[in-house]
Amino acid sequence: MASEGISINSTNAEFGGGGDTETVVGVNRKEKAPLLSQRRLFRSLSGRDISSNGSEGSNPKRTLGTFGGVFAPVCLSQFSSLLFLRVGFIVGNLGLLVACGSLTLAYAILLFTILSICAISTNGAVEGGGAYYMISRTLGPEFGGAIGILFFFANVFSSALYTTGCVEGLVDNFGESGSLAQFLLDGKWYQFGYGSAVNVLNMLVCLVGAGLFAKLTVLIYAVVLICTGSVILSYLVEHDAISVPIPSSNPIVNDTNPLNGTYTGFSARTLKNNLYINYSHDYTNCDDDEDYSTCITVNFAMTFGVLFSGVTGIMAGANMSGEMKDPGRSIPRGTLIAVLFTFATYLLLFVLTAATTERFLLTNNYIFMMGISLWRPFITIGIITATLSASLSNIIGSSRVLEALVKDNIYGRLTHFIGLISIGSNPIGAVIVSAIMVECVLLIGGLNQIAEFTSIFFLLSYLGTNLACLGLEWASAPNFRPTFHYFSWWTSVLGMIGNGAMMFVISPSVAAICIILLLVLIIILHLRSPSEEHQWGSISQALIFHQVRKYLLLLDSRKDHVKFWRPQMLLLVNNPRSACPLIDFTNDLKKSGLYVLGHVKVGTFDDDSKDPAAQDYPKWMALVDHLKVKAFVEVTVAPTVRDGLHHLARVSGLGAMKPNTILLGFKDNTPSQDFFTRYEISTSFSYGSIAAETEENAQLGDSSPFNVSSYQATSPVSSSPSLLTQASATSSRITTEEYVKMILDVLNLGKNVCVCRHFHQMDKSAIFRKGNKQKYFIDVWPVDFLNPDDSNIFGTTSLFLMQLATILNMVSSWRKKTMLRVFLCVSSRDADPEAQKTQVKKMLQELRINATIVSVPWDHVTTHLHKDVDGGHSDAEAEANLNYLSRLNEEYINGVNGLISGQSVDTAVTFLHLPCPPANPALHVDYLRLLTSITNGLKPTVMVHGISAVTTTNL
Repeated sequence: MASEGISINSTNAEFGGGGDTETVVGVNRKEKAPLLSQRRLFRSLSGRDISSNGSEGSNPKRTLGTFGGVFAPVCLSQFSSLLFLRVGFIVGNLGLLVACGSLTLAYAILLFTILSICAISTNGAVEGGGAYYMISRTLGPEFGGAIGILFFFANVFSSALYTTGCVEGLVDNFGESGSLAQFLLDGKWYQFGYGSAVNVLNMLVCLVGAGLFAKLTVLIYAVVLICTGSVILSYLVEHDAISVPIPSSNPIVNDTNPLNGTYTGFSARTLKNNLYINYSHDYTNCDDDEDYSTCITVNFAMTFGVLFSGVTGIMAGANMSGEMKDPGRSIPRGTLIAVLFTFATYLLLFVLTAATTERFLLTNNYIFMMGISLWRPFITIGIITATLSASLSNIIGSSRVLEALVKDNIYGRLTHFIGLISIGSNPIGAVIVSAIMVECVLLIGGLNQIAEFTSIFFLLSYLGTNLACLGLEWASAPNFRPTFHYFSWWTSVLGMIGNGAMMFVISPSVAAICIILLLVLIIILHLRSPSEEHQWGSISQALIFHQVRKYLLLLDSRKDHVKFWRPQMLLLVNNPRSACPLIDFTNDLKKSGLYVLGHVKVGTFDDDSKDPAAQDYPKWMALVDHLKVKAFVEVTVAPTVRDGLHHLARVSGLGAMKPNTILLGFKDNTPSQDFFTRYEISTSFSYGSIAAETEENAQLGDSSPFNVSSYQATSPVSSSPSLLTQASATSSRITTEEYVKMILDVLNLGKNVCVCRHFHQMDKSAIFRKGNKQKYFIDVWPVDFLNPDDSNIFGTTSLFLMQLATILNMVSSWRKKTMLRVFLCVSSRDADPEAQKTQVKKMLQELRINATIVSVPWDHVTTHLHKDVDGGHSDAEAEANLNYLSRLNEEYINGVNGLISGQSVDTAVTFLHLPCPPANPALHVDYLRLLTSITNGLKPTVMVHGISAVTTTNL
């Protein structure tokens, strides 16, 4: 056995093979090789192309571990500009209590999102693209593509934010009023130039490769950690009061205001003064650089936006997932530890700052730490390294998201050119585009203004990530079993609520614009249908399945009531090429009920052969898409059509959703048409108003609204309905006796039956054409023409006739163009025709059926019937049963046909009473011949026989 190979195959082509040696799906390995060696198998679980050479484990470019790949980048992104530049701004305006509460709230929102990230990232192999990859592979390409582009812009804005923070630090330290040196010119456009220089530097590093940044990450993190430690140590050792100058760039500096703020050291009075909210002006955002009163007044939304934007780097590790050795292990562990560490650091700095520094200094010198540091260059180094590394991390992240969008071809030609420029795995084009976008954002101006946009974009991306995790959890799919277990559906819900609420707290207008933009992108991508190219699996299908199963179990057929009755149709179709009008008509007739297209493949299923029904099923689904009908498809294999009918009638549907009405086409020799190409077809018979096509008799005719040339596939694996060929002549022909027995079988199975004829003549486009003011009629003839003496207009079948006609007339398109007519055949033999008409009118009113009653004399027809009635009876009931059809002569039948056709000039559809077929097989030929004669030359006709109550007058 050790020498034998085993094959791991997929039943749904998810593991599609590649290479010359693996032409079939699956991966061949020796049996002694453990399952964990099947790297190609695990790669396929993430939707990656396994035909490429190499694997994740053997890819030399996957070199990052937990510390260098996740922990350090996340910490650097979390510290960023907030650590050294905005602690005073936050504590000075919000006070210690609200600042700590806001920090806790921000991190709680992040924590719920991190739990969702951990759950998704440990449920399969994660590729590059961060949030975009997770969301698109869960919620589908439409939602993922829309969130992905917003996540790209979030990283772009964030990179610009940190670049602006880096420039602020440089200007404050080396500008015209710098605390260390004064050699940099200051001003709006000078700062823009410095920001552009930093952006170009970032771009150059990215062009060299993400590996260069990865190697420097640990070193940069160590530098930032040393600088942070120096600040904390300064708070602890500096006990004396220190006068810290206010920067001259602050408009508050003039002859009447002090030029210094005070560091008091640990003081209860200072702590008390810094406990509560006291908003001031933001001196970095003024209309007039000389007038402090023109500076924007700080509020909670602005402050929380600055706070939250500074700690939105939780995806820094996930964005580099394509470079990690084991992203499923590194992302959860590294991200969680980094978030807890940065939270503790910020909390400690907030407390130390509030207890030692006066509010005036905090709100008027955002770089006050420089004045109290043991060695002032520590702060400068910390600002530059923290903000520079964060901006670099975000531009790398944005380029990787953009690269993923380009690879997936979500936006087609709009982004195709970006993927043309790359060196190895380094997306040069994506890096250049990201840098250009950052440059555009830098034009916005101040740090706090950029922070607002950044926060909204990240919150929206995190909301999508929580939604993806919630969908996976609610779908209860067996394959969703992440190795990270510390999450639940309620953590995802809380994350969604928190992210959504904070979006509007920060900026209602920007949040509304972003949501509208997201919806527009989803609609555009849906119309463009990227799902045609990407079979990633959509969570919507899993959720629909979960909910449908739950509600189907609640649907109890024992609780059915007639007042909630609705038609549940099974239409038996052989060749859909010429049954298109009937399929479309039945879709109108179902009234939100079940609609099943049933097809019988005549033959036997051998043990060694493939299931022919399964092979045809995709083609029938393509037909449903093409005709735009709301129908299910059931295909079965049986030795005869009649046996197949038994299968379909019994097993179609699910639970309480079972067909209660079965529709059959009519057996005749009328030529039908191929509506796929509008060819005239010669036929002998096939059920479902279709016929076998013969090429020698095919003649090109008019164009058809059902022509398959207009068909558009919904996915790359979709079949075309044109592949549905007609049944062979031997399989489609059935005898008259078998056909009538099928009608009788349906009634014996407890189903209503409808026999449809002449629907190849129906042209709905002509009836519903705009500008056509002609009114058409839906005619109901509640008379059993084969046994008129026993007709009962108040019987089950007659009421079923009226119910179906009323349902058709309730469809909006039919209601606008048609009116319902009920025909009463009156005879001189009737005791009181007017009383009968009054009774029918009252019944229609009670049934809420809006119809016109038309009385039609038919003495001239029944005269022929009564000529042969005498002597037609036998004493034995069986003999009477045998001969009752023989009383109907040709004159009578032709009279009935003429009576109906004479009233059908403007008729769209005619509903007739279908007599119950005789039990005696010897009468089946006569039975069908009489039905054929009655309906010859009529408009589209539905012959109906009902066996169960379908309407009621009770409330």
